[in-house]
Amino acid sequence: MSPSVIGRCHFGVEAAGTKRRTAVWRSPRAAVIPSFHLPMRSYEVKNRTFAEDIKALRLITAIKTPYLPDGRFDLEAYDALVNLQIENGAEGVIVGGTTGEGQLMSWDEHIMLIGHTVNCFGGSIKVIGNTGSNSTREAIHATEQGFAVGMHAALHINPYYGKTSIEGMISHFESVLPMGPTIIYNVPSRTGQDIPPRVIQTLAESPNLAGVKECVGNDRVKQYTSNGLVVWSGNDDECHDSRWDHGAAGVISVTSNLVPGLMRELMFGGKNPALNSKVMPLVEWLFHEPNPIALNTALAQLGVVRPVFRLPYVPLTRAKREVFVKIVKEIGRENFIGERDVQVLDDDDFVLLGRY
Repeated sequence: MSPSVIGRCHFGVEAAGTKRRTAVWRSPRAAVIPSFHLPMRSYEVKNRTFAEDIKALRLITAIKTPYLPDGRFDLEAYDALVNLQIENGAEGVIVGGTTGEGQLMSWDEHIMLIGHTVNCFGGSIKVIGNTGSNSTREAIHATEQGFAVGMHAALHINPYYGKTSIEGMISHFESVLPMGPTIIYNVPSRTGQDIPPRVIQTLAESPNLAGVKECVGNDRVKQYTSNGLVVWSGNDDECHDSRWDHGAAGVISVTSNLVPGLMRELMFGGKNPALNSKVMPLVEWLFHEPNPIALNTALAQLGVVRPVFRLPYVPLTRAKREVFVKIVKEIGRENFIGERDVQVLDDDDFVLLGRY
């Protein structure tokens, strides 16, 4: 018998009185681990979170995604950014949103970054994955993957460019709401279409609707909060008044990438018009050009990320970079993240990538 035969052998007797072996073949069996030892089964949800947990958040940062010179994610710098958010009181992060340049990521990159954030920081901060799309099919698939890797909630935008009807918008959102806690994002300046209150009122029947990130303005915020809906301001220049005068739960902020401690104070410390006025020059500077251009430039000037841009984003002009240096000095370097002195940087310091 060949020594490669796997099984149990029995010895028999030949007619001539000699021994012979007969092989009884047994199918090889893989080691089986009882299911109760596995961390997650297919029918379970990792990091199960309820909409009520998301509704309680006050400061959520739309986190920046930094890059290496070859265009790949700079995960070391990214982890440092998220750690600084946690240390300075942010309660949640939006991963791969507009600010995080999800629009410049492949879906593989997108879901990987969500999973990475959950695995490294999910016990310290709520991870909200931007898994929205103008394609319902893509939004469903990405949201399934996002919850599978452990995100606590999803951020969903209405279909943009190829706009749909009110009924189509409702059907789009109802296709993803059953998967888990969801924040609806209304930003007509980017999508070209407002999500009217009628749509939100219909979606509010789902227990998974955590609330709305609203960019239309404080009149809309007040309209929702007066009817018991949770709203986060999507406009940093309005968030103080949204929170304290119009009933908003808090803010989903770009500015908190730079000054998370000050933004926390605005959301938790009561009405503070003096502090709000103090940060307003920074907020206005950040949004002179479409976000995240100024934020990317500022973080590079602060020395906390490499000066690498994925096109079509390009850094602000030198003149505007010089203005940022003055703003930092006026607000106080100690209020900004990072430890290096703020620099203007030369145009040649920046790396612009069209292929990565």
